[in-house]
Amino acid sequence: MHKSFWVIFISLLATACTSNDIYFQYKSIAQSGWNKDSLYSFDISIKDTSSIYNIYVNVRNRGEYPYQNLWLFLNKTTPDSIQTKDSIECYLADQRGKWLGSGIGSIMEMPILYQQKVHFKSIGIYHYKIVHGMRDSVLTGINDIGMRVEKIVK
Repeated sequence: MHKSFWVIFISLLATACTSNDIYFQYKSIAQSGWNKDSLYSFDISIKDTSSIYNIYVNVRNRGEYPYQNLWLFLNKTTPDSIQTKDSIECYLADQRGKWLGSGIGSIMEMPILYQQKVHFKSIGIYHYKIVHGMRDSVLTGINDIGMRVEKIVK
């Protein structure tokens, strides 16, 4: 137990010291499941339009998630009120059912690179909304949904 604590502590410390994240947040999903009508919003403040960014969608799932993949629908609204819609397929397990990503215990965390080398055109708040695109009315086994934006250092 003591050795595990130090391994986790050092890993977190190393990650914190090298992070270029300008935004990183999770939203918890109800234990009973993710309703098809429930959306999760993320408001990302962009102050530097000269930099380039990577945008990730992060998924935390439990072992009882019944599928290999997860479809997500994203809606982005820029500070100029321009809306765009997108969909992404996230693979959470391989062909044999082994969970991808990393985790401790029954919760796995999977970062999915959503957009690479993004150049934001305007300073301000970018609003992202995420809903699941699976056929289930209530999707079970997803614990949290999150977004992360990192500045690419040249």
